[in-house]
Amino acid sequence: MAEKGDLDLTGAKLNRGLWLVKVPKYLSQQWGKATERGEVGKLKISKGQGKTEVSFVLSEELAGGGVQGTSAKSTAISTPRDHVLALQGVAGQSLGVFTEGSSGKQTDATSGNVVYDKLFLEGVVVQRADCRPVVGESYMKMKRMQIEESSKPMRLSQQLEKAVTTNYKPVANHQYNIAFDRRKKEEGKRARADKQQVLDMLFSAFEKHQYYNIRDLVDITKQPVTYLKDILREIGIYNVKGTHKNTWELKPEYRHYQSDEKSD
Repeated sequence: MAEKGDLDLTGAKLNRGLWLVKVPKYLSQQWGKATERGEVGKLKISKGQGKTEVSFVLSEELAGGGVQGTSAKSTAISTPRDHVLALQGVAGQSLGVFTEGSSGKQTDATSGNVVYDKLFLEGVVVQRADCRPVVGESYMKMKRMQIEESSKPMRLSQQLEKAVTTNYKPVANHQYNIAFDRRKKEEGKRARADKQQVLDMLFSAFEKHQYYNIRDLVDITKQPVTYLKDILREIGIYNVKGTHKNTWELKPEYRHYQSDEKSD
């Protein structure tokens, strides 16, 4: 319903008495197939033994369309036509029927749909009822079809006669796995250089920048990761938190940067 706007109480002034009827789902679906001014059925109200009896008969045109199952092979079954209305009181409740409308030609700028900014009170509910089908041959066939449809598994396994080419094709190895294996082989082929030579490369790198991650240092020194980490533990500190998390820097006794030389 609209969250804000005016409320039109014309229906209250006309003193309209409305019936609130609960109908089966299949019946409301058949009503939805009717044309704008088409006939959906006939309602009969009679009195018997001091009680009001109400019955509803669905039109032949809508009943002939039938209820269709979800599977492609299922056949349409004629919709039950005969129904009875079990009347109920409102039990002291104040129930009303409201509809949404527009006070003018207002449209949403994004979607272009009509904006409903007004509510209309159509009337007050004076009678409640449940529409129930009369148990017969057509009703039993429809219920049997519904039970069979609900008992079918949602997923089915089937054997394919030929390979599916419209979806993803299986591959022996993915590209990221190939790249990872290639990188591992390159790292394994790297020969360990002299420790002093590696230290000179590290000190030269740390003169330019204070923080490095392990990948950058591997690219600079061209050394295996395990060998490089052993040397870094002797001269460096690994930051596990803070702004420079997961990076290496020199221990205080080894720090000597170009920026410090210029400032001195």
